Amino acid sequence: MDEIPGFADIEAAAAQIAGHAVRTPLLDNAVLNDVTGREVFVKPEMLQRSGSFKFRGAYNRLSRLNAEEREQGVVAWSSGNHAQGVAAAAAMLGVRARIVMPDDAPAIKRDNTLALGGEIVGYDRYSQDRETIARELVARDGGVIVPSYDDPWIIAGQGTAGLEILNDAHAQGVHLDALLVCCGGGGLTAGCALAAAELSPDTAVYAVEPEGYDDHARSLQSGRRESADTSKSSLCDALLTPSPGKLTFAINQGLLAGALVVSEDEVRAAMRFAFRELKLVVEPGGAVALAALLSNKLPACHERVAVMLSGGNVDPDLFAEVLS
Repeated sequence: MDEIPGFADIEAAAAQIAGHAVRTPLLDNAVLNDVTGREVFVKPEMLQRSGSFKFRGAYNRLSRLNAEEREQGVVAWSSGNHAQGVAAAAAMLGVRARIVMPDDAPAIKRDNTLALGGEIVGYDRYSQDRETIARELVARDGGVIVPSYDDPWIIAGQGTAGLEILNDAHAQGVHLDALLVCCGGGGLTAGCALAAAELSPDTAVYAVEPEGYDDHARSLQSGRRESADTSKSSLCDALLTPSPGKLTFAINQGLLAGALVVSEDEVRAAMRFAFRELKLVVEPGGAVALAALLSNKLPACHERVAVMLSGGNVDPDLFAEVLS
């Protein structure tokens, strides 16, 4: 499968991951509604296996491997959440998983990846190219590349989160005006956009990015894939991708209503709000969509809004510092 996925692929992915992935709930909160002046629904993907939405795409991809490919094992690259998703899926399927991870990845993500049975190959994110390292590993030792976002199976798997949001909203008799999705390489955003285009085409889907890594926002404006300055650090370690994916941008360019950008201060405020009011631990990259809503980045015309909280893998020391 090397083409842009469609809604049928998301439905197939939902069937593939059923009984393996957690079907996370769609929550509402009176305080969040009062603060924003909207009707807001939250998708808490920190409750997913491995602590983020990434398990969805990883399991969908790895479960499609044939016997020969399973014997070879997989090679992935990730700042931490895709690493944990791949490691968890690989352990369930009896597949060897090697993951290229930056040396400065949060300790909790590295530790969890190792605990799940993944093998970490470290690199310097500011001077080395993770994809080159991964492909060199495959050329030397064999294995199947499992990209973190630019892969049809991955996109379809991530799209199951959007599918659940829209189905649950419909079951509650709610029509969503907008859906805010945390965006790095764009796999989750693309999957959710495909689901919305089929099930609720007048629901506006927005990508949300951190300052300095607003490559989707700039790409949507220019009409071509723009790059971020990867020499700069960011609190949102999960979203530090160099540019939108080829497949993901092909989808997002045609389906997104826009892209919103938030500051680190706004992200920190969102993390504090989620902990205090929603009783949820959200990592910085997983909080950007909530940050956009709380900081009034979303047009006022959208009264019923769903927000993706994409993960909760945050180091305890950083979380304590944010809360303080």
